[in-house]
Amino acid sequence: MGRGRHALLLAEHGFHVTGVDIQFAAVAQAMHEARQRGLSLDGVCADLTCFPLPHARFHVIVVTRYLDRTAFPALEHSLVPGGVLLYETFTTRQREHGRGPTSRAHLLEPGELRTRVRGMDVLFDEECVAPDAVARIAARRR
Repeated sequence: MGRGRHALLLAEHGFHVTGVDIQFAAVAQAMHEARQRGLSLDGVCADLTCFPLPHARFHVIVVTRYLDRTAFPALEHSLVPGGVLLYETFTTRQREHGRGPTSRAHLLEPGELRTRVRGMDVLFDEECVAPDAVARIAARRR
C-alpha cells in the first residue's frame, strides 16, 4: 500500500481502492486512517508472489518501492483495457545514497523499467538520482 499513503489519496479523490501489502500492520493502519477520514478502502494482506491478481479488474494499479520482476505480466493483465500502471521503485544508483535496498533483486538497472512494460503504451517515464534514485513510469494497457 505504499504504507497506505497512495491508497488514501486515491480514496480521497473518489476512487474505489483495494490496497495490498504483505505487512498486516500496514493494511490495518491504512484501513484505520481511512475509517477516521470517512473513506472507503478495501485492504488485503497478501504476498503478491503467490496471491493471484484478478484478470482485467483494475483501472489503475499503483506500485511503489517494490520490485518483483516476474509480476509485470500479472500487473498488466490485471488492468482493464485502457487501464494505467503507475510504477516507481529504486534503481541501482540508490546504492550511492548509502540507504535503501542494495540487492540487485530489489533494484532496477538503468532503463530497465521501460523494458518491463513492453507491450503497453508508455505515457510517461523518468529516472532520477535525488533525493532517491528511482525509476517511474505510467503505462497504459492496450
